[in-house]
Amino acid sequence: MAAHNPIVVGLDVGTTKICAVVGEITGNEVNIIGTGSHPSIGLRKGVVVNIESTVDSIKKAVEEAELMAGCEISSVYAGIAGGHITGFNSRGIVGIKGPEITQADVDRVTDAARAVAIPMDREVIHVLPQEFIVDDQAGIQNPVGMSGVRLEAKIHIVTGAVTSAHNIVKCANRSGLDVCDIVLESLASGEAVLTDEEKELGAGLIDLGGGTTDLAIFSRNNIRHTFVLSLGGNNLTNDVAVGLRAPLAEAEKIKKQYGCCISRNIGNEETIEVPGMGGRTPKKLPRQILCEILEPRMEEIFSLIRREIKKSEMEHMIASGLVITGGSALLEGTIELAESVFNVPTRLGRPRGITGLVDVVNNPMFATGVGLVLYGAKNQASKKFRIRDKNIFNRLMSRMKRWFKEVI
Repeated sequence: MAAHNPIVVGLDVGTTKICAVVGEITGNEVNIIGTGSHPSIGLRKGVVVNIESTVDSIKKAVEEAELMAGCEISSVYAGIAGGHITGFNSRGIVGIKGPEITQADVDRVTDAARAVAIPMDREVIHVLPQEFIVDDQAGIQNPVGMSGVRLEAKIHIVTGAVTSAHNIVKCANRSGLDVCDIVLESLASGEAVLTDEEKELGAGLIDLGGGTTDLAIFSRNNIRHTFVLSLGGNNLTNDVAVGLRAPLAEAEKIKKQYGCCISRNIGNEETIEVPGMGGRTPKKLPRQILCEILEPRMEEIFSLIRREIKKSEMEHMIASGLVITGGSALLEGTIELAESVFNVPTRLGRPRGITGLVDVVNNPMFATGVGLVLYGAKNQASKKFRIRDKNIFNRLMSRMKRWFKEVI
């Protein structure tokens, strides 16, 4: 492997699995050269609940990826999800003093837009520009060099709980890794599975994970809305375990092997074998019972997402339809059920725009991991991610030093 080709690693810290994807940047292409995954034990609904178990899972996933890629991993782009994530739109306006708009003006208007009251227990994860307005001309992506009197910016701000972000960074650091950046998982998945046409025309991305279901709405090449629902594949597994009186591990296997979200597609003669709890004898049940357990839960998840899209008044922005990705999207009948609930064209999202181990990662389960690599390749940051400065005095001192430099 050429030494001069930079390496980008995506670390998907999920509720059901920790997944590491290694990408090599060769020119304009991202070449996937290694993957590693390990069951995740220390997370609930996308949030770390056991540091030691999470560190252990990260180490094993990274070791596997290192072995496959034949390189040493020292820094990663980590994904974040969970019910604590909130996204909202904001806008700011500044006056233009010079003859044309400079990058400093763009930075000023972005700062004005993000000057909103955020509680001390929350951290800004992303500030995503949507569009700029010069005087009354809207829809501008890059206003630098244009002439104008007034510059306005529309941005999307994603915030999360400081403690949750801090715990993900802590787990990565304890595993011997630096965190280049923390990335919202639905934003990363969008990088991997959406086409340029879908991002331009408008599309909704639903990432069906183990602990959470993430929604991201893209339009005119920018993110317009984000939402995290604290329901996912694990809720389906729990329903199966309770409904069929089966152990959780067996319920997961049964769900993957025989599960279907459309019960009318299943014949009456089809049966499944359910292992007994506590050494009881296995029993045979109609497969239709399993589908009657899964269908209402999946319908509930989609209905809650549909309600969120309506509440945010974004129905008109998903003109090209929905893309569903994530491990739970592989459940038979998911796409068909989504089309009936949302009443828009829906497809399964698999990672695209990559070379190398395409066959290995050609699975919705790897959408976030591959997306983190693509995000990292686009936004290679030299500085390491830092949680909000604990000491306000430090920030005040650095600002005063900057003022003194300008004065001198």
